[in-house]
Amino acid sequence: MSSSLQTDPRLILLNPQDNCLIAAARLESGSQVEIEGEQVTLAKTIDLGHKVARRALMKDEKVLRYGAVIGHVTEAVARGAHLHTHNLESDYLPTYTHDAGHEYVHH
Repeated sequence: MSSSLQTDPRLILLNPQDNCLIAAARLESGSQVEIEGEQVTLAKTIDLGHKVARRALMKDEKVLRYGAVIGHVTEAVARGAHLHTHNLESDYLPTYTHDAGHEYVHH
């Protein structure tokens, strides 16, 4: 879908190839945002700087930020979904909240 369609100014597209947007403000659960001409109701609160799905993503699909792959989604996500450690896994570095990360970060 074309990025020239209206998107809420609180969502930032860093690169035209990205399939995620960045929250420029805290977005409360239940609020509506426009993503490329479509009204989306947010299922979860999305904090400043966190990623939002620009479009629906299938399980294991790569997530692009700044036009580069940063990881993959671990489950299917809808447009407007919060992308974070609960549904996004790095393909490069273990994340301390994932089981594999505990080998590197001891609590």
